[in-house]
Amino acid sequence: QVQLVESGGGLVQAGGSLRLSCTASGSFFSLNDMGWYRQAPGKQRELVAGITSGRSITYSDSVKGRFTVSRDNAKNTAYLQMNSLKPEDTGVYYCKATVKRYWYSSVQDCWGHGTQVTVSS
Repeated sequence: QVQLVESGGGLVQAGGSLRLSCTASGSFFSLNDMGWYRQAPGKQRELVAGITSGRSITYSDSVKGRFTVSRDNAKNTAYLQMNSLKPEDTGVYYCKATVKRYWYSSVQDCWGHGTQVTVSS
C-alpha cells in the first residue's frame, strides 16, 4: 500500500509564504506524476500545480508566478512553495501521485489526506 502524507499547512497573513511537502511511503515500483490540488469551501477540487517524473511542470493560471512546485525523487517527496499568498488561496491542499505498485502494474492514483491552508486578509 502507498501512503501520501502532506505537511506544512497553516494560518498565514496575506502576502506571506508557506511550503508544503508531500512524501510517499510504502511499497511501489515507481512514483510518476505528482500534483497539488486544493479545495475551497463549497467549491470543487482543482489542480494547482503538477510535476511529472521528468520534471515537466504545469500551473493553474491563478498561481503562476507565485507558487513553485518541485520534487526530490531520492526522497519520494514533492514540494509546493507558495509565496504572495492571497485569501482566495485558502483551502485544503491535497497531494496526488500516480504510482505503479509493480513493474507489470498499471498506474493508479493515490491521494493524501490533505493539509489546511488559511490565508487571512
